[in-house]
Amino acid sequence: MASVQGAEIFNGLPYAGKPKDGSPKVGINGFGRIGRLTLRASLELGAVVVAINDPFIEPNYMAYMFKYDSTHGRFKGTVSSTENELVVNGVAISVFKEKCSENIPWGESGAEYIVESTGIMTTLDKASTHIKAGAKKVIISGPSEEAPLFVCGVNLDKYQACMEIVSSGSCTINCLAPLVKVIHNHFGIVEALVTTVHSAVSKQLTVDGPNSKDRRAGRGALQNIIPATSGDASDISKVIPELTGRMTGMSFRVPTPDVSVIDMTCKLAKSTDYKTIVDTVRSESRDTMKGIIGFTDEMLVSTDFVGNPCSSVFDAQAGIALNETFVKLIAWYDNEYAYSCRVVALINHIYTLDSKGGKGQCKAKAGGDAKNGLELRKPGSKCCGCFG
Repeated sequence: MASVQGAEIFNGLPYAGKPKDGSPKVGINGFGRIGRLTLRASLELGAVVVAINDPFIEPNYMAYMFKYDSTHGRFKGTVSSTENELVVNGVAISVFKEKCSENIPWGESGAEYIVESTGIMTTLDKASTHIKAGAKKVIISGPSEEAPLFVCGVNLDKYQACMEIVSSGSCTINCLAPLVKVIHNHFGIVEALVTTVHSAVSKQLTVDGPNSKDRRAGRGALQNIIPATSGDASDISKVIPELTGRMTGMSFRVPTPDVSVIDMTCKLAKSTDYKTIVDTVRSESRDTMKGIIGFTDEMLVSTDFVGNPCSSVFDAQAGIALNETFVKLIAWYDNEYAYSCRVVALINHIYTLDSKGGKGQCKAKAGGDAKNGLELRKPGSKCCGCFG
């Protein structure tokens, strides 16, 4: 991995590194790409994975998949398995094979914070089944139309202890939002268009096949650059409300296994020059965004960022300015590992607040489940100010 300024993630910042006291006990539902890399990230960031549920993967195959990774390389620790356990660095992790999430014995295993990484349980109703199974909190590792969205380095101060189900958003918004926050705070963003050049993902086809919803998505991932829709730029308004209606974007899927890049072209409210923007981002990467925004002025390419833990790595050499208020800014991100680090960092942040008694405890439980207050967390509803 190339040297990137600001890539030091073990710096005590609650959104970037380890919790200062204790360790959250984590369960993972779905042992795919993000599930496996979340386990790797947890070993670096102080969370303790105590249980994994995946009805389609036996423990011995879990061990194989975790140990050998075609993109991120062989796991440097020890990995083995028993009939019902995955053993990593000598520590046993319970393995369950429940198809119905309500039957997963999270409570019995001690798992309090569940990473929902199946990609299909993104609604509050579906995610709440983990709470019913004994979990304390659920982090949906992907976009959710209903769960409140939190991006490390951007809006973690809005988290309330009464939120039992939250979303960590997509890998792209975790790259985009921190950079947008810095640029908007210093120069003001009037409007912006964002293009994401995104590496291939598992749901794409290796050869042409049918896709009734999106014909382009049915084309082979290995042979094509595929235009696709993207809601990440528009979703910026969920974490930076003052930018509502000012940003939109799209993406291209490209035949590379990992690392993606955002191209943000924006009109600024404040006149400046490109050097000032570069200096500002560099300064923030060493200060308030340390561990979140990385910075490079080297002539790097995508593979140089494999395994980089930063949400967003600003490429000073790639951006350009047309004039004093119109600029193109470029940032790279490991859409697998960096995102998994942020999922764990979000858990650490929630755990830290929960351990201190949290803030914004729910005073009202009108309607819905008396324990979970889920009715209060439906779109447009209020819960002691959780949704602002």
